Order: sequence, then structure tokens, then C-alpha cells
Amino acid sequence: MFKFVNKLRRNEEGATAIEYGLIAALIAIGLIAALGSLEDSISGNFNNIGTALDGAATPAGGGEEAPAETPA
Repeated sequence: MFKFVNKLRRNEEGATAIEYGLIAALIAIGLIAALGSLEDSISGNFNNIGTALDGAATPAGGGEEAPAETPA
């Protein structure tokens, strides 16, 4: 019985996987915190881009296109 317990105590095969899992969890927590603090800035940028695109989609001259000329 003591040999089995000592063998389990010295076994480090699963330790690396657990360490990588903890590192990945810490990176995920850091990304969530960083993106949460940038949320307003990113949202504002997308709103500005959307407003600029809306303005670019409106043709000059009041929003109505001139009729195409037909050849005589």
C-alpha cells in the first residue's frame, strides 16, 4: 500500500496539463478584463464608422438620383 501511495505522490505526468490549463484560464481572464474596459471605445469607433458609411451611401443632391438619359 505504501508503494502505491509513494508512486502516486511522485507521478508528475498530469501536473503539466494542469499548469497549462491554469495559464490558459489566466490569459482568458486577462482578455475578458481588457476587452471589458475597451468596450465603450470600441463601440464608439463602430458607431463613428457606421455614421460615416451612412453619409457616404447618400448621393449628393438630396438623396434622389437623377434619371438616366436615354439616347435619342
